Formats: sequence, structure tokens, C-alpha cells
Amino acid sequence: MRQNPFSPRKLVRKFTPAVRPTIAMPRNVVRLPVKTGETLGRIGSLEVRMARNFKEVKKAQRLRYEVFYEEMSAIADAQALATRRDADPFDAYCDHLLVVDHASLKRNKLGRLKPEIVGTYRVLRQEIADQHGGFYTSGEYDIQALIDANPGKRFMELGRSCVLKPYRNKKTIELLWHGLWSYVLRHKIDVMLGCASIEGTDLDEISGQLSFLHHHARAPEEWRVRAVEDRFVDMNRQPANDINQKEALRALPPLIKGYLRLGAFIGDGAVVDHQFCTTDVLIVMPVSELNTRYVNYYGADASRYAS
Repeated sequence: MRQNPFSPRKLVRKFTPAVRPTIAMPRNVVRLPVKTGETLGRIGSLEVRMARNFKEVKKAQRLRYEVFYEEMSAIADAQALATRRDADPFDAYCDHLLVVDHASLKRNKLGRLKPEIVGTYRVLRQEIADQHGGFYTSGEYDIQALIDANPGKRFMELGRSCVLKPYRNKKTIELLWHGLWSYVLRHKIDVMLGCASIEGTDLDEISGQLSFLHHHARAPEEWRVRAVEDRFVDMNRQPANDINQKEALRALPPLIKGYLRLGAFIGDGAVVDHQFCTTDVLIVMPVSELNTRYVNYYGADASRYAS
């Protein structure tokens, strides 16, 4: 009988840092800065590109509000309730990656039909973060120690990822990641990092997921980052032999499983985010450690879904 390629044992091997293949950053790519609004890929009616203006950023914020606050369990403050937008000061200087659907048109306040924004990622490059007080992630993890230990590498933060429910499928996710890969190549990024969330704050309920990540995906010493001491939650909550690996894998959010398949590492310790009713883990993705299967899939020059 043919073995299931997604069996728990194979996934555990795939998620174990010691066995990940490594790649060199492609040398033959023309690396030009991504322009505001530039198309980074298309699949059918879906397009991935950078936000063109603040009006589009506000639409992305409304999408985030719909997903985080209305669909999930985030607790809105007065400003979020009044504006129906998920917004913070970082939005003003981050770049916003958007997936728009040209087959789903909505009228704006001027009565003009505009394609609907159905997915978004917020990205922040190190040189921009340095000009504005650092990365959002530094409120949960001591990432500055990792940055200081790698002075020749360019870091980029990923955050606020969400997709409208009807569009949570392979096509939309692939297009988002195609856009990210294009952005990484254009800006010569060496390391991607950011927080990813497990829904819920009851640590006993998610102990299997946290323990699985601790035992099978924790970053090697040279890439390990620890949660800040006053928010540190130990992820080693069950012995490795006691974990129901199949159940833990099934329970992990698709985004975290996707990161792991790409070649990501997990930081040391989790952080409970009471506002968003989640438990966060740190994702660290050195470009040199990305799974060659996925790099080849999207293209070393991000050409797979190029328009």
C-alpha cells in the first residue's frame, strides 16, 4: 500500500529543523524595489499586489476587523468599534500586501466599482523598523538579540495575515505567498520573522500543539529567540512520547503548518495575547533554510504566477 505523504511521521520529519534542505539566495534575479501598487502575481480573477494608497490600507484594516473581531474572538477597543477597523501605529509605515478579486466588485463612497480586497499581509523591513522604534514583534520576543547576532542580514517582519472566509483556499494562500516571495527577492531579504497565533488562551487545551512545536520545530541555537521574560509561557508542556502527534498536527492552524512546510523554525516560549484571545508563537524563516520544493514551485525569480 502506498504511504500517505502527509502522515504524522512524515510531517514530523519534515518539520524537524535538522533535516531541512538549504538553498542559496538566487544570484541571477533582477532585484528591483517593489513599487506601490505593483502587481506581483495573478491567478484567474485574483491579483496580488502592494496597496496603492491609504484608502486601500483602510480597506485592509476593515478586512482584518471582520476576521479578527467579528469572526474570531478579539476584543475591540472603543476606536476599533467606532471605525470598524483593526488599526495600530505600525500601519502607517508598513507595506501592505493585498489579494484583490476582480470578479467581485464593490461600490466605494463615490459610487465607483472597485475590486474587493479578500486577503492581506503586513510587512515591515528592518531599515524601516529602525526608523520607527523597531518591530511589532519585539513586544513579545527578544528579536533584537537575533538581529544583533546577524549584522550582515536583512530582516523582515510578517504580521496581520488574514483572508476572507470564502477565499481560504489553496489558490488564495499560494498567491499571498507568491507575493511575499516576490517581495523578499526584490528587497534582498535574508530572514523573515513574526508572530503566528493559535486560537485560545487556555494553555491546557492547546498543550498538545505547543508541545509538538517545542519538540519538533524549535529553532536551532543560532536562530533561537526567547519570549520576553514577563510574558514567557513554557511550550514544553508534555513529554515528546506523550503527544498525540496526529491530533496535534490536525489542531495546528493552517498558517503555522504552512510556515513549517516552507522551512520555518519556532521560537522559545509562547506568549498569551489577551486582546486577540490567542496564544502566539514566533516564526523564524531564514531564506537560506527555505524548503527547496517550495522555492522551485514558486520559481527562484518568483515567476510562477507572474502577470
